[in-house]
Amino acid sequence: MRVIKNGRILEDGWQRIAEPDPGQPLPEGDLIVPLDYWRNNREPLARHNGRIAVCLNGDDSLDDFSDSLEQFELVALEFPKFTDGRSYSHARLLRDRFGYRGEIRAVGEVLRDQLFFMQRCGLDSYQVREDKDAEDALKGLSDFSVKYQTAADGAPPVYKLRQKQRN
Repeated sequence: MRVIKNGRILEDGWQRIAEPDPGQPLPEGDLIVPLDYWRNNREPLARHNGRIAVCLNGDDSLDDFSDSLEQFELVALEFPKFTDGRSYSHARLLRDRFGYRGEIRAVGEVLRDQLFFMQRCGLDSYQVREDKDAEDALKGLSDFSVKYQTAADGAPPVYKLRQKQRN
């Protein structure tokens, strides 16, 4: 799968299993599974040959999950449609409240117009929709040259930069 990460388009070995079939074995390798599937299948997943990551949707509670964060080097956040911003909040909470320092990946309806703002909230990799040009989407990370408020990315807002210039 191709993802945008570290300012580049990369081939990535993670396989997202959006709806695991309970009657079928999981494929080998690194997997991203829904949070509910992980909760209900921890023992078999612990024996899986590969790394396991979870995918959260906007309805999932981070408070119920936060004590397990250290187990995952990647947490995926589902963006089911352009107008659903709950995963922006999840990203910010993962970074600021829960101190998660692993990779946070946007999956689902991920478009160029969102990447700059996703990055500001703490997301650091992006699985752009299959029908969109990843090269074009990559440019979305630099659509704006200044920031007007503080965010999870730690970039200083323009008013602080101006204060610094005056002093």
